[in-house]
Amino acid sequence: MLKQDEYFTKESTSSYDSAEPVGKWKEFTDSFRRQVPGATNSGSDIESLASQSAPDLQKGLKKRQLQMIALGGCVGSGLLVASGLALTNGPGAVLVAWAIVSTFLYCTMQSLAELVSVFPVSGSFATYATRFIDPSWGFAMGWNYAIFWVIVLPLELVAASLTINFWKSSINSVVWVAVFYVLIILLNLCGNKGFGEAEFIASVIKLLGIVGFDILAIVLICGGGDEGYIGGKYWHNPGAFTTGFKGVVSVLITATYSLAGTELIGLTASESKENPRKMMPKAIKQVFWRIIVFYMITLTLVGFLVPANSPKLIGSSSNASASPFVIAIRNGGIKALPSIFNVIVLVALLAIGNSAVYGFSRTALALSEQGLAPKFLGYIDRNGRPLGGILFSAFIGLLAFVAASPKQSTVFAWLVALSGLSTLFTWGSINASFIQFRRAMAHQGRTLDELPYVSNTGVIGAYYGLIMNILVLCLQFWISLFPLHQKPDATVFFQNYIGAVVVLAFYVGHKIYSRNLKFLVNISDIDVDAGRGKTDIDMLKQEIAEEKRARAALSWYKRYMEFWC
Repeated sequence: MLKQDEYFTKESTSSYDSAEPVGKWKEFTDSFRRQVPGATNSGSDIESLASQSAPDLQKGLKKRQLQMIALGGCVGSGLLVASGLALTNGPGAVLVAWAIVSTFLYCTMQSLAELVSVFPVSGSFATYATRFIDPSWGFAMGWNYAIFWVIVLPLELVAASLTINFWKSSINSVVWVAVFYVLIILLNLCGNKGFGEAEFIASVIKLLGIVGFDILAIVLICGGGDEGYIGGKYWHNPGAFTTGFKGVVSVLITATYSLAGTELIGLTASESKENPRKMMPKAIKQVFWRIIVFYMITLTLVGFLVPANSPKLIGSSSNASASPFVIAIRNGGIKALPSIFNVIVLVALLAIGNSAVYGFSRTALALSEQGLAPKFLGYIDRNGRPLGGILFSAFIGLLAFVAASPKQSTVFAWLVALSGLSTLFTWGSINASFIQFRRAMAHQGRTLDELPYVSNTGVIGAYYGLIMNILVLCLQFWISLFPLHQKPDATVFFQNYIGAVVVLAFYVGHKIYSRNLKFLVNISDIDVDAGRGKTDIDMLKQEIAEEKRARAALSWYKRYMEFWC
């Protein structure tokens, strides 16, 4: 008779390692069976990269994939299309709003870089909130983030199908929804390798497209198009701020929406083939260049090319024809490029749909492992895929077929409303978790020498990020009560602010269920060691000291480049 451990070893690896030949179909079907812990078919050093929450996820994400996910991941309709509606408030309002949001996003990502380098866990945001802030807040943040991503999938599917209509397609949009739906689910069923490779290719396409647009924009501004020399005339007429302070406030939410998903890189920590303590901070540093190249430079150039009072800007947020990028190219008299740029918009939308399945499945997995979500969402198959979360996301994705209904605009307006404020809560929670972690370190007399990566912005940056997220939430409440160019309306208010109501409902509901009336975890109760990527603190300190000495020996410009890259 086999011993129990030997039985599990044979059972869990028989379809991969048996000397007897196994049919391809049998191997394929067996890969969907529940994974026996420790039997992931990933070929990586699980011991060195073990994760507290999800030790059995496949570790297949490569260095280049992580860097491109950080650089170009989730750049989509927020920048390429929705920025057009923001531009109606004037180019100055756009730049001020994006600059404000970018500053506290950078601080947030630095806080996240430090946390994930120490604790490379799946579903990191919910896990950190539960551990460092409060279990009820962790429950609310986990479901807040999960709802955000599960709703994004059908939204992006419909947006992608409508983008096809740019070419006056006679094919029903539901057909395109079905095609894109199958493509995205299949990519995620390929595991994180499929997700990572798709994100890498999409990010390269977006990067090349936007850099190419920036070069073209400079040529058009200087007089290389049909309009002749443009210069800064649109900053004077109709003006840089066409709707005043209230307009800037309204653009803050659009800017936040366009930058949403930047934090997704934090979810990949437990699935990296590389050492997370070295790779994750380096990948997150790319966010600085993403902000500068993708957003600040590009939006500045768009503001020179498209006037705020252009009637073409007033359109559906999912309509590529309303994209200020397409409008700028068309105004320049370049005939073929609008179609080429529309392909980039389509790729960006599909990439976000791909990220949506990944983001939901990993967050749902973390919630399930903490006992905060149904057990089936914690199902991991033998190929290390969170199959329960992927299939549930696929089920909710069927909402995209409401595109065939005449009520689609109403349905999707409320779906967007459910996740509208999700990003602000997520970013604020990351900063609050970081502050609590640092407080616990100080309380226990621990030094920063034992941290694999130390945030460039520190505790001050985390407080700034937290305060700014709260401030934008308050300003959004004001703008929801008294919307721009409209009278107060209950429907408008709830479509803009129901996301906060949902978070509050989850938080209060968990408080009542758990009967835990504490609002903050005691600093003395926080464990700053459990779940570390590397638990031998003395060895870690020695490695860090050696890395610092090697860095100090570099020339000044190499040190400078390493700081930013």
